[in-house]
Amino acid sequence: MAARINYSVQNTLCLLNPLNYPVNAKTTHFKTGLNFSKNLIFPRKLKRPTFCTCAVSNNDRQSSEAAETFVLTTPLYYVNAPPHMGSAYTTIAADAIARFQRLLGKKVIFVTGTDEHGEKIAAAAAAAGSTPSQHCDVISQAYKTLWKDLEISHDKFIRTTDPKHEGIVKEFYSRVLDKGDIYRADYEGLYCVNCEEYKDEKELLDNNCCPMHLKPCIERKEDNYFFALSKYQKQLEENLRQNPNFVQPPFRTNEVQSWIKSGLKDFSISRASVDWGIPVPNDNKQTIYVWFDALLGYISALSAEKEQPDLQTAVSSGWPASLHLIGKDILRFHAVYWPAMLMSAGLDLPKKVFGHGFLTKDGMKMGKSLGNTLEPNELVHNFGSDAVRYFFLREVEFGSDGDYSEERFINIVNAHLANTIGNLLNRTLGLLKKNCQSTLVVDSAVAAEGNALKDAIEKLVEKARIHYENLSLSSACEAVLEIGNAGNAYMDENAPWTRFKQGGAASEAAAKDLVVILEAMRIVAIALSPVAPSFCWRIYEQLGYSKDHFNTVTWSGTKWGGLKGGQVMAQPKPVFARIENKTELEDEAATRKPVKSKQKKPQAQVAAEEL
Repeated sequence: MAARINYSVQNTLCLLNPLNYPVNAKTTHFKTGLNFSKNLIFPRKLKRPTFCTCAVSNNDRQSSEAAETFVLTTPLYYVNAPPHMGSAYTTIAADAIARFQRLLGKKVIFVTGTDEHGEKIAAAAAAAGSTPSQHCDVISQAYKTLWKDLEISHDKFIRTTDPKHEGIVKEFYSRVLDKGDIYRADYEGLYCVNCEEYKDEKELLDNNCCPMHLKPCIERKEDNYFFALSKYQKQLEENLRQNPNFVQPPFRTNEVQSWIKSGLKDFSISRASVDWGIPVPNDNKQTIYVWFDALLGYISALSAEKEQPDLQTAVSSGWPASLHLIGKDILRFHAVYWPAMLMSAGLDLPKKVFGHGFLTKDGMKMGKSLGNTLEPNELVHNFGSDAVRYFFLREVEFGSDGDYSEERFINIVNAHLANTIGNLLNRTLGLLKKNCQSTLVVDSAVAAEGNALKDAIEKLVEKARIHYENLSLSSACEAVLEIGNAGNAYMDENAPWTRFKQGGAASEAAAKDLVVILEAMRIVAIALSPVAPSFCWRIYEQLGYSKDHFNTVTWSGTKWGGLKGGQVMAQPKPVFARIENKTELEDEAATRKPVKSKQKKPQAQVAAEEL
């Protein structure tokens, strides 16, 4: 819903910047002094409000031709089962990064998708009584639906069963074959079906169990095609020396260095016993191994939908990736196997590989056997996308493992989104409505002259920007939340509701205080938008802006001074509904007692008295 601005704002802007308005435009003159009675008095004949359709200045945004390209990928999720919270977490984080990069004015290509070939897929389809193709269609659509519910703003969704993907995989395979890096050989060893990988005995647990899936590996002997990974050991070591930030967080680099230094072994890139896959060029009796297939999805996704599949065209459309975002369990494939494959094919390496940690629930590893799985669809349905996105990005230090508990989830989102930010906005707009007819009395730049809060917020905004750029998403959230905390402290210290009652100069100062706090809320709406986009749009809407304006804002919009005198705010309403904890409700009903006058009043009651 578009927000409203009084015509007097346009008249003010015309005086400040007449080049932007026609010479014959009608203007309404008004006094520049601020004269208040007990309640602020504005001209009785207010012009009919218009919709704000202001767009970001061309000077604030790079043209699409000149904009730097930022290519970001999630893993291509394996469709043996529906999406789980681990997959959702990776994608939420990737979306926040993509949205921030767009705020910087970059041309973002955000790639996600599904990995649909392999032995596990065929087995899962058979167990469900369907064909592999039907199974893939159902699970891939489940990912697309969840991404929509979580407000994932991906630009490309690649399926490894897409014809264009198959063409590019075959071309890549042939290029590596021509390099002399593919050969045929017998292989016998311990194979983990869940990892789709042969395992070295020294990395297995008792009874030859895979340390990731805790299931015994099976003896398998096959006549396969192999990739000469060992040939690229020195080049991989040199890449890590020359690009110390290639693998992030830094402690993951140590893992990768250890794998490489222990000695790399050639790995199988085809399967003779698996029908559900892309046939090996010139050998239809074998299919390409799932990892050698799936990793190419990052490149095939870049080609246009109706484009003839061509490796070089896809590469020229955005490769190399700026960031591969993955779970730590697939770090070896992305930081060792994939770079070697690209070196063999003569293609550039991705600029960065970031391996994040795992999620636990109530301090325990999640699993169906334990009955403690965390279903992302259920979370979104119960609490909304903003709450889910904010909790996992704020409460899990990106790169480390993190834990979920429902009680903590509810407490965090209520405290931060409903109280610290939402309640402050609602209180301020309520006071503005009662005392200023919901209209700003001066520009926020004027209102904040000599105000220490402005300086503090500018420092916090810069801190948030640095954290976003360093992928420290939790710290970025914390910096933005501190703006809300500073706004609440400012409100409590200055008590504008009391000063409005005093009239005169006190009322003038109180009106300016409201402008200052609302400007802080405007900045919060931009700075937190990568994390909680719908929540931030609702804030922005309350401040008198249109959806078009919100969609075109850039990070430069966090600069102080966006709100203008005369701008009309929307009618105050909560921007985040507090989540009720069932246990709290039951306890409250059982122990409800009258509140004594000397007891500290809850925030909601204080807010009511302000009005």
